[in-house]
Amino acid sequence: MDGQGPRSGRAEGLRRWGTAAWVLAIVGFAALHAWHLRADFPNGSPWTMDWAKYTDEGWYGNAAVRAHLFGNWYLAGDFNPAVIVPVWPFAEWLLYFFTGVSVQAARGLAVGCFFASLALSYLLLRGRGPRSHPADEDPSAGTPVWMALVGVTLAVTSPYVYSFSRLAILEPLQTTLLLATLNVAVRLPRMNRPVLASVGIGLLYALAVLTKTTAAFLAPAVAWAMLMPLWHERRKAIKCALAAALSAASVYGAWLAIVLRLGLMPDYRYFLVVSHFTLPDGYTWPLAAFWWSFHGLLWIDHSLVMLAGALVLGAALTRRAEWSRKLWGDPVFGAALLGVAGMVLFMTVQNHPQPRYILASSFLIFCVVALGANALVEQGGWERSAGWCVIALAACATVVHAAKTIEYATHPEYTWVNAAAELTQYVDTHPNGKRELVSVSGDDITLMTHLPTLCDEISFEDLGEKVERSQPGWYASWNGIDPVILSELHTHESVEQVASFPALDDPDRNVLVLFKLHPLPDGKERDEDGPGMTAPLPGDKIDVPVE
Repeated sequence: MDGQGPRSGRAEGLRRWGTAAWVLAIVGFAALHAWHLRADFPNGSPWTMDWAKYTDEGWYGNAAVRAHLFGNWYLAGDFNPAVIVPVWPFAEWLLYFFTGVSVQAARGLAVGCFFASLALSYLLLRGRGPRSHPADEDPSAGTPVWMALVGVTLAVTSPYVYSFSRLAILEPLQTTLLLATLNVAVRLPRMNRPVLASVGIGLLYALAVLTKTTAAFLAPAVAWAMLMPLWHERRKAIKCALAAALSAASVYGAWLAIVLRLGLMPDYRYFLVVSHFTLPDGYTWPLAAFWWSFHGLLWIDHSLVMLAGALVLGAALTRRAEWSRKLWGDPVFGAALLGVAGMVLFMTVQNHPQPRYILASSFLIFCVVALGANALVEQGGWERSAGWCVIALAACATVVHAAKTIEYATHPEYTWVNAAAELTQYVDTHPNGKRELVSVSGDDITLMTHLPTLCDEISFEDLGEKVERSQPGWYASWNGIDPVILSELHTHESVEQVASFPALDDPDRNVLVLFKLHPLPDGKERDEDGPGMTAPLPGDKIDVPVE
């Protein structure tokens, strides 16, 4: 006993120092996300094709930007997403009172959401509730610190998460609200007033849907996290489910009433229309779309996604094993699987998967890896050995990911913000009628340089009508010019290519091209559907491809 005491004390001391160093490393990687906030989305990344990096930061926060810069959040005929997803622009609007309008402030808000998601991931893994009656066992038992730190480490070192959590888009806040909702849900059995807490769950879920409508596909995950811990208390479970559902419906219904009262329902319906992509013909397209969407999970990371898949498959094939029963009895595990499945279903139904859509899924997949490793390690024999293999594989992946994240963080590029600044400087030094730009990336440019803009790709009215009413002096496109857009501009304007600015790394969108718009003589108007309207006309100067 005398010999074991000092050794035990030294082991405990080493454990504490090791945990402290681990937490310090997590804090350091988290801090990297807040460094160089003006920098481009990482060039040369596997997610080059995602549209968010040159449109979504401006689109979804344009109400806040307009309110502060121009005195009115709503622009008739333009894209007004705050009508259907108001939470993010409202948060930005509050922030800009303290920081002013800037892309750094907007991205800083997204990074703040990422910090909150890290903390909520830790609490979710530490606060798992048992399937059995809460009186049967200590509900906090079996939730080791190391397992929660594994989940957080996988998130904080992920280059995928690093890239998308630094964009001022809807997904970071949606992820935070989902994790907050799940945290409350799995703790219901331990609460003195679970029905009241369920009202809070409904409120959080409604805010998630009002942040991004895809949260509607996360409803099964939230329901599972609520009801699984209350499996043996059916009456309480029903009361909690009804309280949450009524709370969520009331909040969302109240917002719809406001939209209707303000006469904004056409904008609401239009948002849903433009968010729906044309589906292929035939009966087999859902299978192809499902495979495309399911395969899209690999955008998060090949190794960890396949490791999570192997754990799920192993747990499904060994349902009677202790480690498997432990996993399937864990509400967080089931909720994570349903959350990932919900996002895959959304991308399948929409038939348009994009890497940013699965940011919330990445946190859930990291939770699955941590939970699976813990369930195996707590057993004996081959299961314990398999658990250590999972941890070793996750550690190897973490080292590779950490190196890539450090590379992204320490080699910032500023091509996009510089292009926006140079474009605005050109407009200001070469006056051409109204100081207003039409561009698919216009809202991003407004966020960065405060130049007034209109959106040409998503708008509630025909672009020709918008141009006739606003009479902007400028148009900007990426690499080429769309013939449909050109035909709409031609109804009232001729176009003159005057400058180009390199930006970003998408081969289809790496040069921002600026055009002057010249009104037709004597206010003439051409027929949009007339012959040759989709090609350059006399009076145009266009050097880029029309395609």
